[in-house]
Amino acid sequence: MGRILIIDDEDKLRSLLARIISLEGYEVAEAPTAKAGLKKLEQNKFVAVICDVKLPDGNGIDLTQKIKSSHPTTEVIVLTAYGTIADGVQAMKHGAFDYITKGDDNDKIIPLLNRAVEKAQLQQRIQQLEMKVGERFSFSTILGSSKQIQEAISLAKKVAVTDATVLLLGETGTGKEVFAQAIHYGGERRNKNFVAVNCAALGKDILESELFGHKAGAFTGAIKDTQGLFEEANEGTIFLDEISEMNLELQAKLLRVLETNEFIKVGESKSTRVNVRVIAASNRDLQKEIESGNFRSDLFYRLAVFQIQLPPLHERIKDIEPLAKFFIQLFAEKVNKPAPKMSDSFLEKLNSYQWKGNVRELKNIIERAVILSDRDELVVSDLPLELQNTPPSFATSPFDWAFIEKQHIQKVLAHTKGNKTEAARLMNIGLTTLYRKIEEYKL
Repeated sequence: MGRILIIDDEDKLRSLLARIISLEGYEVAEAPTAKAGLKKLEQNKFVAVICDVKLPDGNGIDLTQKIKSSHPTTEVIVLTAYGTIADGVQAMKHGAFDYITKGDDNDKIIPLLNRAVEKAQLQQRIQQLEMKVGERFSFSTILGSSKQIQEAISLAKKVAVTDATVLLLGETGTGKEVFAQAIHYGGERRNKNFVAVNCAALGKDILESELFGHKAGAFTGAIKDTQGLFEEANEGTIFLDEISEMNLELQAKLLRVLETNEFIKVGESKSTRVNVRVIAASNRDLQKEIESGNFRSDLFYRLAVFQIQLPPLHERIKDIEPLAKFFIQLFAEKVNKPAPKMSDSFLEKLNSYQWKGNVRELKNIIERAVILSDRDELVVSDLPLELQNTPPSFATSPFDWAFIEKQHIQKVLAHTKGNKTEAARLMNIGLTTLYRKIEEYKL
């Protein structure tokens, strides 16, 4: 049922309470002083503490504050003497669950203790769920060992522990929301709300109302006061995806929030104050959007306190195989079948494809393949036609072409036995260019 700690210097009363509580099925520990009680709390986990206000080495009010500070899910019930009910009230202000006066019928302590234990156990379950959510959205869930993705992860980890505004840039499907969640759960706001909104999915009027809320009667259909997403994210994080789709008027209101932490609801005249971390994302070049008059430069500079560029999948070919294996396992479990392997030709097609939809497209294609396949191995015919028709290639990105160029130079230099002038002539390039390539590829 749980472990209870009794801290009281009156031996007879402490022993009596311990006997009464143990008969209810609780495991009970005792301590005669504040120091001894804190030591027991360090050694074991208790769901509740019953603590006297007057102790030889301190008072229960200060002790309550210490216990709640270091053990927030442990509930404290304070014992007060006659005429010191004010002490119990003061202890509750410092986090105590409740208080009971000494001399009251001892039967009162059990119902009070049961309620305290129920609250403590509920808080512990919530804490466990929060930890699981944090693990689900942690940086460890971002797969990939390529240099490009590891550099992005490293930057995101550094900014996560701060409260800085973050701008995530990258093509559609590169995992901007995954990074935003990891940044949120890697920071001090992890136990507060993470609210995501796609600015491209809502019209101007609807988006303003969604973000900032509205008063009843502000527009047709506004029958009651409505809280916006910024209020919902208060003390937490709001993720504004596709920020480039926000119109200029709304951009100005967002800029005000970033500068003052205040906004005005639709149909209201007074400001609402919030404390929200903003993470924004775009798949467009915002500098070009500024030049074309579609995006405010002052908003860009407020958002771009810390920029992270997420690499497209075709620039991180070595990550395709581990990502595919992860998605295969994920979707095999969903359809309740053993996870199939990938044939060499299947993996070659994945590595040769351009992946304009990036990781999201890979995820969808793997899900389709797992559902369609009735074998223990995924083959090319399990892929969509556009992927089946992709010609085999050693290179579908600048990085792969560089690898081929390096190999070619090595072979020509070997053929000319290191004669760089002859090698340059055979490759029809300048000698200076050859020396630059040799230095670049560390040949």
